[in-house]
Amino acid sequence: MHAGSDTTSNIGDQCVKAVIIAGGFGTRLRPLSCTRPKHLFPIAGKPLLDWTLERLAKNGTDEVVFAVNYLFQAFVKRYGESAYGMKLHYSREARPLGTGGCVKNAEKIIGHDEPFLLLNGDILSNVDYARLFAEHRKNGATATMTLHKVDDPTRYGVVELGQKNRIKRFVEKPERGRAPSNLINAGVYALSPQIFNYISDKKPISIEREVFPLLVQDNRLFGYESEGLWIDIGEPSDYLKGNKLLLDAELKKGSIASSVELEGDVEINNPVVIGEHANIGEKSKIGPHVAIGENADIGKGVSIKNSIIFPGTVISDFSSLKGAIIGEDAIIGKWVKIEDNCIVGDHAIINDNVTLTKGVTVCPQKEVTESVLSPKCLM
Repeated sequence: MHAGSDTTSNIGDQCVKAVIIAGGFGTRLRPLSCTRPKHLFPIAGKPLLDWTLERLAKNGTDEVVFAVNYLFQAFVKRYGESAYGMKLHYSREARPLGTGGCVKNAEKIIGHDEPFLLLNGDILSNVDYARLFAEHRKNGATATMTLHKVDDPTRYGVVELGQKNRIKRFVEKPERGRAPSNLINAGVYALSPQIFNYISDKKPISIEREVFPLLVQDNRLFGYESEGLWIDIGEPSDYLKGNKLLLDAELKKGSIASSVELEGDVEINNPVVIGEHANIGEKSKIGPHVAIGENADIGKGVSIKNSIIFPGTVISDFSSLKGAIIGEDAIIGKWVKIEDNCIVGDHAIINDNVTLTKGVTVCPQKEVTESVLSPKCLM
């Protein structure tokens, strides 16, 4: 991810570890997160975590610790013991320990020799880790929080900055009109080993709500403002937006695998990414801002815009999708219309001539036989 600034500078000569928080349940992205961690959701053609790991490797990170809980086997199966030239560790929680407890749980793996990075695994960004580390060391901070400006800060932790970027106040998810600024916690931190002194052993604890306020009291929490690409993919609309931003930043000219079959008069409006062994029927219109997974089978006369299609999905003739997320091996019948922010779960079946209006969610393996014209979850 290169939008906004040079993001390939190196953190330094010494070995650097990064901890990725990847234990959340992804409740806002159900039903897709019922069968896979949201951190492995495909985005612009590859899992979200791959984008993060690739950037960490380019920036000089040597080891990564996955703080995992829910569906942790999926991470092990995907990445094993190494990825992008980095050694991987798995710090599994017997029960959910929160964003602070998971760091304490990985203390022995992280060690006490050097500062380390902590990243929320569902964040997509081009934060310059080298500059973040430089600011952290310059200030002698215990923690340095990456900050990002947003229009609506009520969904996030918000900070008030003092002199020399020292954080004076930290408010987690303030009420509308009560936020001290529009600078929010971007979910990327540089932490020194002293952070472990602020976290209780083997106990669920929120680093945002319980640890950062203590650091503010001790004048040990600093901010580093980052511009450029940043998004939390926790909501379906944000997941789609993240896909759009990445396609625009990385794949403006599109990417179609060599094994893809395009039948006559297929119209591709880039940016579009299509995975291996997919098939696109004649006179279909794909794009812009569409990611189609491997082995997908798209019929003739199909229209797909601003959508994410997981691997193995079948979309039959003359169907239309706009702003949709379609799970793995789902079957979409003929003349189906699926609108903004609809989610169709894995192996679901949408019968011919069905319309799903904005905000409909279809659970895995559910068969839908009639149109649904108001937002609801079909179980």
